[in-house]
Amino acid sequence: MRILLTNDDGVHARGIQALIGELGSIAEIFVAAPDRERSGTGHSITVFEPIKVVKAKLAGVKASWVIGGTPVDCVKLASSKLVGDKIDLVVSGINHGPNLGTDVLYSGTVSAAVEGVIMGSPSIAISLNSFAADMDFSFAANFTRKVIQILFKNGMEKKTLLNINIPALCPKEIKGIRITRLGVRNYENLFEERRDPRGNTYFWMGGGVLEEPQEEDSDVNAVQQSYISITPIHFDLTDYRLVEQYRKSFSQFSHLLGEANDIL
Repeated sequence: MRILLTNDDGVHARGIQALIGELGSIAEIFVAAPDRERSGTGHSITVFEPIKVVKAKLAGVKASWVIGGTPVDCVKLASSKLVGDKIDLVVSGINHGPNLGTDVLYSGTVSAAVEGVIMGSPSIAISLNSFAADMDFSFAANFTRKVIQILFKNGMEKKTLLNINIPALCPKEIKGIRITRLGVRNYENLFEERRDPRGNTYFWMGGGVLEEPQEEDSDVNAVQQSYISITPIHFDLTDYRLVEQYRKSFSQFSHLLGEANDIL
């Protein structure tokens, strides 16, 4: 089995290092990660400038690269150019901090896993629900290995990624696993206005998480209640509930399109 590891924190982040140590026993490991922290980059790609690639020396891996681009760039390059062979699984993380609810739209960690699916590989994004500097990633890495073994034994869906969030607790304090849906995750948008030495205005964004009502089966609820959350995510953003409704609603305007009135 060939596993591509990536993240939005770089090759030396403790989360990805923990995965290297844990997954090397079950697979051939390749690493492609950004040259610096790329949190919040979402699914952005580098189009208008070159992407620098430097080989890295990491113990326990088949090959590794530091990429001067986004997490999505890392997966694109590794899948299409660098690895050279079929990638059986993309694992993104372990992120230092959660990726819950609508966070997944901003997350470089989750977006890298989405790109893995787009490139034809089953993918997992995994995050630890803590920003503490002294967090131990060993349990999260061990859990990831067990998930991978179960998935490959039972078969893994190639068009859907798994977004896993692990509470930052001792293993004995974790109550279990819940298969969840994405919850609501919004932030207080605070912009502090500042001026640079030349008098130009710039803004620094901050703001904490807003507490909002959650569906009982949401990922946010699960982690808050000390459960590991596993959410299947598909990148098809179509709201199928509204497709037929809007076909009927807009059909009355189809005459405005002349011969193209049957496109609805």
